[in-house]
Amino acid sequence: MQATVQLSLDLIVLNEALSTADLALRAGIDWIEAGTPLILAEGARGVRELRARHPLVPIVADLKIMDGGGLETELMAKAGASMVVVMGQAHSETVELVVKAGRNFGVKVMGDIMAMPDPLEAARRLEDLGCDFIVHHIGYDIRTLRRERGQPVPSPLNRLREIVQAVSIPVQAVGGLTIEQAIDTPRYGAPLVVIGAPLAIDAHSFRSASGDLEATLRLICDKVHAHGDIPIGQTHTNKEHA
Repeated sequence: MQATVQLSLDLIVLNEALSTADLALRAGIDWIEAGTPLILAEGARGVRELRARHPLVPIVADLKIMDGGGLETELMAKAGASMVVVMGQAHSETVELVVKAGRNFGVKVMGDIMAMPDPLEAARRLEDLGCDFIVHHIGYDIRTLRRERGQPVPSPLNRLREIVQAVSIPVQAVGGLTIEQAIDTPRYGAPLVVIGAPLAIDAHSFRSASGDLEATLRLICDKVHAHGDIPIGQTHTNKEHA
């Protein structure tokens, strides 16, 4: 899979999200994510507006689905999403229904293993249930509070290679990475580079970051795309860990 840059629109004002998406696509971003704050603030409208503006761009709807998976997937698919996110902590039946709806409506499924006790087992389980991608995610709250308390802050890089080797589907690492670390994740075998809070979005105010964002994103895209094709699925198959 080609190294890919995904911009997470963790914004709460639709017009700002749309203008940021326009800027990002000019800079070379490959995928746009309707972040959880945007979906909470605007609902399916946010996805519909992004799709109307950019009919050919892959759009990730980060719903963080925990229940009602079939209906929520259908809703986002009809709004124009290309991918939806289901949480690994959800019941297996929820993941199954998200996957089923995804197949019915032409939407890929990203399985998020945030806060799972055993990330390797969680990644394999989500692959076995039919997810198309794995999201290795360290949440915003745990990073923020631990930093404030002077406690160790986990990084998604810590076990990224193990997770990549445990599954035969693409993996992305999200949460607390610097720009340099995010750009480097394809070297771990994870081709999907996510740029969001606080790299492009102010994580505390949910507004676009200050400075020349377009130039920064262009540089990020150039460096990520230079990784080229990242081999996927050469180590494991579903059958091996079923």
